Amino acid sequence: MGLFDFVSSMGKKLFSKDDDAADSIKAAIEEDNPGISNLGVTFDNGKVSLTGDADSSEAMEKAVLIAGNVKGVSDVDASGVNAPAMTESVQYYTIVSGDTLSKIAKEFLGNAMDYPKIFEANREVIKDANLIYPGQKIRIPTGETSVA
Repeated sequence: MGLFDFVSSMGKKLFSKDDDAADSIKAAIEEDNPGISNLGVTFDNGKVSLTGDADSSEAMEKAVLIAGNVKGVSDVDASGVNAPAMTESVQYYTIVSGDTLSKIAKEFLGNAMDYPKIFEANREVIKDANLIYPGQKIRIPTGETSVA
């Protein structure tokens, strides 16, 4: 996995100066502990670069989403993260105005009541299933999901 794009004007505000960005983003990833050891984070002009060793492809994906769903981040480069091959098929989706997790579940999973699968797959970036916002990028698991 390489470069992911995000909406830089949206997201959680973690830093006020670019000098603080890398440390703030690293702390946010480590707080939710997606499973990356030796985590390194750099920030340059809206682009975050991640390095480290991921326990799973899911851990790497979650770190990318945590970093990317930060206001001021336009791109995340995860090519420096060593991760095992993907074990499930994953899509990414950028939330638009009017979306709900139920609506997204109906579209991608075929059943609006499967919204908890999307919520669980994105717990690091969605803290409340009712609080999603346009521009937020999330994972849509299309294979078997394990609820943590």
